[in-house]
Amino acid sequence: MPAPTDITVHQQSRVLEIAFDDGARFRIPFELMRVYSPSAEVMGHGPGQEVLQTGKRDVLITGLEPVGHYAVRPEFSDGHASGLFTWDYLHKLGSQQATLWADYEARLAAAGKGRDDPMPVKGGGSCHSH
Repeated sequence: MPAPTDITVHQQSRVLEIAFDDGARFRIPFELMRVYSPSAEVMGHGPGQEVLQTGKRDVLITGLEPVGHYAVRPEFSDGHASGLFTWDYLHKLGSQQATLWADYEARLAAAGKGRDDPMPVKGGGSCHSH
């Protein structure tokens, strides 16, 4: 598993720049990180329970907390802070950006949504940990 050698949060361009010891360097947009957050709030608790994220184009990272020697936990400007981004997951987001964007846009189109549509107001769901 590649390990990071440098991580920089670029607020103005809204990208996380991360370099790895395998020589890879990626500029991962905050929006991509937010819509693919590895949290239960986004990924659900199992296959088919994913929650399509919208309205995240202008999201910022307001904090970045290290978690052991294997991950970081970003806090986003929309209040989302429950995703643990492992080095492996960040490498995947960086190396597969084009595929992930295409998949996200296809899911938006299938749902009749746009990237800038507001998120629906949360109802009284059964998952009370979020």
